[in-house]
Amino acid sequence: MKKLPPGKQKQLMGVLIGTLVLICLVYFLLISPQNSKNVRLAGQIGQETSKLKEFRDAIFKKSDTTNRLASWDEQLQHAEEDVASGDLYAWTYDVIRRFKVGYPKLDISNPGQPTAGDCDLIADFPYKQMRFSLSGTGHYHDLGRFVADFENKYPHCRVLNLTAEPDLEEKGTNAAGGGERLHFRMDIVALVKPNK
Repeated sequence: MKKLPPGKQKQLMGVLIGTLVLICLVYFLLISPQNSKNVRLAGQIGQETSKLKEFRDAIFKKSDTTNRLASWDEQLQHAEEDVASGDLYAWTYDVIRRFKVGYPKLDISNPGQPTAGDCDLIADFPYKQMRFSLSGTGHYHDLGRFVADFENKYPHCRVLNLTAEPDLEEKGTNAAGGGERLHFRMDIVALVKPNK
């Protein structure tokens, strides 16, 4: 540059500074925004690729999911086989009549009229519930076995408010009857199959 005349040196410096300014302007106005846009697009491509992979996996697992859903539906139908439906009093009477056959030492009266309503155990539960009362007389161990076996056979039913007191009619027969009989009363809450 020293061999160039001073006018040319100034021109050369002006061209160099102009070129630098032009390169900076091109970088900041064109290249930098495009780079940030490319980074955003790469992130979106990554997100969309992962969504696409999830969709492909779901499509490949469709038959497995369908089989599991069919299995769960079959299990639900099996579980609902003995859930109350239709005429609730007829269902109640039939269930108690069939179940009390295995307990001849218990004297169980006919069940009370069931009352149906919304399920108050779990909020927004798709099943309704009904409540009916049952009373009778029997020995303590027979009553305990009846309650345990009933709740095991009908897992959708619960025995509530069980009260037992000595049967006043058999007060003098303790020795002959093999122990004191109890008069019991209980409420039974059962799920009711929703109308579909």
